[in-house]
Amino acid sequence: MRQRASLRGAAIAAALLCASLGAHAALFEDDEARKAILDLRQRVEAMRQQSEQRQTDDNAQLRRSLLDLQNQIEQMRGDMQRLTGQNEQLTRSITELQQNQTAIGDKLKQNEPTKVSVDGREFTADPKEKADFDAALGVFRGGQFAQAQTAFADFVKRYPQSGYNASALFWLGNAQYATRNYNEAIANFRSMLSLAPDHAKAPEAVLSIANCQIELKDTRAARRTLEDLVKAYPQSEAAQAGRERLSRLR
Repeated sequence: MRQRASLRGAAIAAALLCASLGAHAALFEDDEARKAILDLRQRVEAMRQQSEQRQTDDNAQLRRSLLDLQNQIEQMRGDMQRLTGQNEQLTRSITELQQNQTAIGDKLKQNEPTKVSVDGREFTADPKEKADFDAALGVFRGGQFAQAQTAFADFVKRYPQSGYNASALFWLGNAQYATRNYNEAIANFRSMLSLAPDHAKAPEAVLSIANCQIELKDTRAARRTLEDLVKAYPQSEAAQAGRERLSRLR
């Protein structure tokens, strides 16, 4: 009897122990599950935060990239505007250069020597040279002999190698004759004859020397000059006039 009671007690104790162990095991499993869930939640939260941070960083980087791109675009626009301005300036400069070149070319053409013919003599002369001679001759033909004397004297000094010089000396002598500067007139007529003895107006220059000598009352010199005129240019109108003067001087 006692042995059965003892066995029954042991069985009850074993059953209670198993129940207690089962309860502890169930409690242990719930704690582990909660820990696993909490750990999972923490991981998910960490991943979410990392994802949000990454997205925030990506957005910030994207904004910086967009800002850099905008700055580059603005810089390129500025460069394009500068290049456009430089191109426009270059175009204006080229246009101005072409215009200046054309103007210089036209001016050079205007200043190029041209062929002229005066008193049967052909030569080249600069436009300014021709204009100065024509102006002096116009003054003489206008009866302003003193001014013409100055104009032709200046012309000879200004253009010592000019093809106009023989004619200029002839008209200078005539202007001096008209203003009663006979000695100066004789000197310039002789310079003209020395420079161009075959000049179309050479016979007139010799006759003019004789006229100056007559005005100076140097009849002997005038007679010799007229005789030289008749010998040197016998067929000229000046020689015919010289013969008439000679007949009157005798």
